[in-house]
Amino acid sequence: MSIVQNRKAFHDYFVEERYEAGLVLEGWEVKAVRAGRAQISDAYVIVDGGALWLIGAHISPLGSASTHVTPDPTRTRKLLMRAEEIRRLVGKVEQRGYTVIPLDLHFAKGRIKLQIALAKGKLKHDKRASERDKEWQREKTRLLHRR
Repeated sequence: MSIVQNRKAFHDYFVEERYEAGLVLEGWEVKAVRAGRAQISDAYVIVDGGALWLIGAHISPLGSASTHVTPDPTRTRKLLMRAEEIRRLVGKVEQRGYTVIPLDLHFAKGRIKLQIALAKGKLKHDKRASERDKEWQREKTRLLHRR
């Protein structure tokens, strides 16, 4: 069950491979995510010291959050993956000019997971071409439904 999606990712990047990662969250963050108060459109993933970190994700605290904890909505959060998958991602990011982007925040077996992707950035002409293809597909369906 999807909580929030990064729709801008498919416009700005060619998505090559997808992975699922766990997140290290605090209690107030879990409650806020369950209430749908998360945003990952401006977020990105970096590799530091053999670990993956989610930067720029915004989780708005609930009004009823704990009184003794000061919530930081945009704090850096650690991603949890198997060491082998992390090594594979690090190798591809360092060698071939790929980047790792968040795609989807969702529930899996009661846990909050983040779907990340190994992606390559699109240039302006690539974006225009994909927009043209989408427009043609829409026009085709309109023409077929008229008949």
